[in-house]
Amino acid sequence: MNANPAAEIPLVYLVDDEEVVRDALAWLLRSRRLLSEGFASAEAFEAHLHARLDGALPWPRAPLCLLLDVRMPGTSGLVLFERLAERGLLQAMPVIFLTGHGDVPTAVAAVKRGAFDFVEKPFSNNALVDRVELALQASADTLARQREAAVRARLQGELTEREREVMRLIVAGRPNKLIADALGISVRTVEVHRARVFDKMGVRSAVELANLLRADSGAADPG
Repeated sequence: MNANPAAEIPLVYLVDDEEVVRDALAWLLRSRRLLSEGFASAEAFEAHLHARLDGALPWPRAPLCLLLDVRMPGTSGLVLFERLAERGLLQAMPVIFLTGHGDVPTAVAAVKRGAFDFVEKPFSNNALVDRVELALQASADTLARQREAAVRARLQGELTEREREVMRLIVAGRPNKLIADALGISVRTVEVHRARVFDKMGVRSAVELANLLRADSGAADPG
């Protein structure tokens, strides 16, 4: 996974109406040190999803993967998949379908529409977890690109030229007094610019700022 100081632990969502399947999958994932969270229906997962998307912080923040049963009572896995596609979540949360033999053509069609993959029940344990790990890596890559784009947008669109100058010296480890001397401004003015830089970049300290720019070094040169 791409390292990032703000990254959270990868998580696999399990959406299957059979408890025995969810338990078996959870155990299998734990054996490979992967965390999971199970849901007995598409409706239950959608309720969880709405809560996350309505939160104050951008979501998802950690790599995710969804293991999704094709056929379930109520909302089917395919309907849920289409709703996720409409929300533009398939790259950040790749979907791997769990399917019976009779639903393989349906799963193949879903892959063509953006699903990451499908596995047929009964599945090969190692092959399934290998696919999950690849999906989590794809999710991590997507989130890294999104963070890079967000940093680039802040650097180029939100910071003033003076704030960029102050940020470059902050990242270089200069205290406020030396920044003021270097730029020919007052310490108080440096403090104001420093606070604005932290606010616009979404960090609380010089260490967080340096880590953000280091992790997303491809986004832009702060100087």
